[in-house]
Formats: sequence, structure tokens, C-alpha cells
Amino acid sequence: MSSLLGDQKINPLGMVALGLLTEGSRHPYEMYQVLMRRREDVIVKIRPGSLYHAIARLEQLGFVTAVGTERDGNRPERTTYQITDNGRHVLRDLVGNRLANPENEYPIFPVAVAQVGRLPKEEARRHLQYRLDILQRDAEVMRDAYGCLIERGKPAHMILDLHYLIAMKDAEISWLTTTIDAIDSARLDWKAV
Repeated sequence: MSSLLGDQKINPLGMVALGLLTEGSRHPYEMYQVLMRRREDVIVKIRPGSLYHAIARLEQLGFVTAVGTERDGNRPERTTYQITDNGRHVLRDLVGNRLANPENEYPIFPVAVAQVGRLPKEEARRHLQYRLDILQRDAEVMRDAYGCLIERGKPAHMILDLHYLIAMKDAEISWLTTTIDAIDSARLDWKAV
């Protein structure tokens, strides 16, 4: 990790915020609107309060700086931020580090899979089928969105996250399909404990 970062950690929302600020100065509420419009919430949990906190943390670390304030009618003042040179360097280091180094993220689904044998076979199959149906719909929506973005001229390298998410959903769909088929055909020995 960058020597600029030291022992400080930047959470995924902070990383996304830094990336967005490379496009230009914004105030946090505008950032929130842009991130939601772009559906970045499929890769990171986005809440207005947590975004304001992430920006405050980035400012404290010297990775963003306030460049002005504005007031719109009776609304509270909005502070506009821009990324600093240190912020750009740290973002570059963070992205490179996260791309290069696999890290266990401990998702909950494998934990549930490890415990699936505790359920009766029919119940487990029903839950897996339900998940499969949802993932198939999600993957189709993502494929449509990807196609629309490409048709509108969005460079493919700018939506690699969507391409990755589709591939991950497809891999899980394949695993679920194979597992459900193994349950149905009795190739998977099942004795709930």
C-alpha cells in the first residue's frame, strides 16, 4: 500500500468517492445522486450519512479538499470537494493493490452453503431454486444494462465492474444449477442432521 496511506484504511465507499472526484469537484449530496444513478450501489453500500463520513475522513487524511460552499434557498450549505494530488496517488495505489492481491472477503453465502446439510433436502432445494431464479433475473438485467451502456458509447474498460459482476453471477448460476440437478437426480447424498 502507498506510503501516503500509511496505516490508515480507506473503505470501499471512500475508494468510490475518490474515483468519482477524479471526474471533477462535487458536493457529497451530488456525489450520492451520481453514484445512485450509476447504480454503484450494486458494488458498495451507499448511504448519504456514510458518504458524508467517508468524505470527512478523506479530507482528514488530505486526500480531498474543500474548494467552496454554496447555498440553495433555505437548504443547508453544501461544501464542494476536489481530489488532491495525494488522493490521486492513493487511489492509484489502492486500485492497483486491490486488483493484484486477492483478499478473503468472507461473504455470508458460503457460510450458509456450509450449513445447508442441516436442512431437509426439499427445503434446501427450494431455497437454492429461489436464489437461482433471483440471480438469473439479476444477471439478465445486468446484461441488458451492459449492452445499453456499450450502445451509448460507454468505453468497455469503464464498466469492467459490471462485466465482472455478470461473470460472478453466471458462475454462481452455474453452480446452483449443477447443485439443484444433483439434488433432483439423487447424485447428492442427503441426510439432514
